[in-house]
Amino acid sequence: MDYNKIMESKIKMYKMEVIMNCFSMNTKIYFEENALEHLETIAGQKVLLIVDPFVEESGMITMITEPLERGKKEYEIFKEVEPDAPIDKITQGVDKMLTYHPDVLVAVGGGSAIDSAKAIREFALKIESYGKIPLIAIPTTSGTGSEVTNISVVSDPGSKTKQPLSSESLTPNEAILAVQLVESVPAFITADTGMDVLTHALEALVSSKHSCFSDALAEKAIELCGTYLLRSYRNPKDKEAREQMHYASCLAGMAFQTSSLGLNHGMAHQLGGKFHIPHGRANAIILPYLIAYNIGTENKETMRRYGKAAKILGLNCFNDTMAVRSLIQWVKGMMKEMNMPGTISEIEKVPECEYESAVWDMAESALKDACTMGNPRIPVKEEVVLLYQKLWK
Repeated sequence: MDYNKIMESKIKMYKMEVIMNCFSMNTKIYFEENALEHLETIAGQKVLLIVDPFVEESGMITMITEPLERGKKEYEIFKEVEPDAPIDKITQGVDKMLTYHPDVLVAVGGGSAIDSAKAIREFALKIESYGKIPLIAIPTTSGTGSEVTNISVVSDPGSKTKQPLSSESLTPNEAILAVQLVESVPAFITADTGMDVLTHALEALVSSKHSCFSDALAEKAIELCGTYLLRSYRNPKDKEAREQMHYASCLAGMAFQTSSLGLNHGMAHQLGGKFHIPHGRANAIILPYLIAYNIGTENKETMRRYGKAAKILGLNCFNDTMAVRSLIQWVKGMMKEMNMPGTISEIEKVPECEYESAVWDMAESALKDACTMGNPRIPVKEEVVLLYQKLWK
């Protein structure tokens, strides 16, 4: 059976599901030091582990397999996971699931591993529905919040595009937040993923679809980023900072699960698909420009909301205009402190001529990206092109 063609046709059917005036939390979350012990008692006996290759190569996998073995669980490992969750690797995972027939999936890794597991379960059960198969997500980075969302971002290497899929059936049933899994994350990944958390929270806060529920989650995530992001970057052994950023990532995920995101993510998906720029890094580069763009029409409510974020971070907030300027400078300062590129031109693997020729296509794709629908300012193609051009300089 040609699973690849089946999946490509099904991906085209997915649209962002927007449920208005509804707040729900469909993922049970286990956290603190002993959280991994839950794996001993999970329902089901046959477990398919979907993991980043690094999880196995580093030996981190033993923290997952040991409690499974104590619980007398049978398991097999699928490690053909790649960044950006490419369709061909998801197809391999679908084949593995339909061959092994597990009664529970456990995803261990960063956003790509968890997004891959979501898509694998979704497509496998559409091809052969053999029961309700729970998914347990265990993040090893603090950034995407994918462990609690109904979104899976997959990529098509052939067309160099990313496609965010959304369906309630994609939401993991359980999530395990274990700080010991993020204690060894390198500094540059801490920076990338931490800025992804901040972008999630800020976009959720100013989203046209925000609510008092998403506001509460986003504001707490922003507060935690302000207190702990630099600490976790500067001192990898700061367990409190690592733990709190792990929680911030989850909170921000819950926030945008409810409110949607915005143009920042719509544009970042194209940079990742075309030039393989890490997602959090792409978001960070865009963020100062996007904040300025969103208030460009003097949208008082959006300005007030960015001002609220600035106040949470303890910045100069004499008035909303000053607060937004302070927020933009704070974001740029954080990036500089964490040695992150401030422009696309600082990323060596992106040729200028190739970038310039891609901006119109990227702008068109960004406008079609499902995340863009939540942006507080409705963008037009020429404006997005200009934003992409500004990112280069």
